[in-house]
Amino acid sequence: MRGTFANLAGENLGMALSAVWTHRFRSGLTILGIVIGITTVVTVGSLTSGLKKGIETFFLEFGPDNIFVQRVARDPNAPLTPKEAKRKPIKPEYAAMIKQSVPDVVDVSTWVYITSEMNGPITARVPGFETDNIFFVGSSANSLEIAPREIAQGRFYTPDEEARGMRVCVLGSQVAEALFPDGKVLGRTVTVAGGEYTVLGVFAKAKGGFFGQNGQDTQVMIPLATARQHFPNEDRYGVTAKAKPGKKDDAQEEIRQLLRRVRHTPKDAEDDFGITTADQIVKQLDKILNVVVLVSLALSSLGLLVGGIGVMNIMLVSVTERTKEIGIRKALGARKTDIVTQFLMEAITLTGLGGVLGVGVAVLLTMLIGIFVPALPSTVPTWAVSMGFGVSVSIGLFFGTWPAMKAAGLDPVDALRYE
Repeated sequence: MRGTFANLAGENLGMALSAVWTHRFRSGLTILGIVIGITTVVTVGSLTSGLKKGIETFFLEFGPDNIFVQRVARDPNAPLTPKEAKRKPIKPEYAAMIKQSVPDVVDVSTWVYITSEMNGPITARVPGFETDNIFFVGSSANSLEIAPREIAQGRFYTPDEEARGMRVCVLGSQVAEALFPDGKVLGRTVTVAGGEYTVLGVFAKAKGGFFGQNGQDTQVMIPLATARQHFPNEDRYGVTAKAKPGKKDDAQEEIRQLLRRVRHTPKDAEDDFGITTADQIVKQLDKILNVVVLVSLALSSLGLLVGGIGVMNIMLVSVTERTKEIGIRKALGARKTDIVTQFLMEAITLTGLGGVLGVGVAVLLTMLIGIFVPALPSTVPTWAVSMGFGVSVSIGLFFGTWPAMKAAGLDPVDALRYE
């Protein structure tokens, strides 16, 4: 029984391939919409999958148990909206309050972004080299204990160096490469925003990021006390609280209630500060990426719809052209199911070939994007390939059903008389 089924399937597949090859130019034009649609689906799926992975890695590097408190729940270095500007700044003193009053928090660090809005253009320069692609930040000496980062060269500043407000700094890998292409960084002097700082260390290249870019690689980090001393007007402060394992949600709510009391937030008013965690940020970005995927699928579905209609049209033409062949097969004993299977197999073969070509083009396109635009991820997930091929076969099955049923319903006598 199995051998008979295999023989029939092989025979139908052979007939389908022969029919496609006989009209290869017409078949190629027919499946063009399928190829374009599948290429779009797989390519977008590949890019968004890689981008999502990079974003997850980026935020989880900040610490899975960490809670971030700042004026707004987004990039604190970005310009504030008029409504956000009316919010009271986060005060450095909140860190001590949180550590003392929230039992589910084990440690707290404070940081401040030094922005061009308050201090004019922020650039880093050494003799012969300069860059304005930097995040200038002051941070407490325990920052690396709360959110560990690898030091590629040198060391981080000590609590004593911070307490004395020393003019020292640690550079992100990208800044170090831009200012010191010879690699000799330690002990050198960098001028940032008009002040001179001695380089103590260089961070290792950060993991993850947006389109392959990670803002931590462009940081110039100085002691918090130094930043407060030399940039007294800056108010972009933030607090990072490290929760006890398994207590992050409880700690977050405790911090929220504490800050509402300290800031005298009205009972029925929304929070006038941002408080979030790495996984919450990832979930928000996932929603954005999902919208991008849905839009791309909607656009690519138009190509698939056009391709499907083309397949249906070419199969109806094929039924008309092969009416006499159908009559002969029926006269020799072919059942309706045999005819349906034959034409469905031909439709599936058409769209399946389109799916294979679409996946191949998508893989090649993704690889080329990775080569020419290294900042974009260039991995093709298995699910995208499987989905692309599965969708193409399903289109053949759906749009090939009516022509197949029409072929199976032909009267053998009338079919034999057809010219």
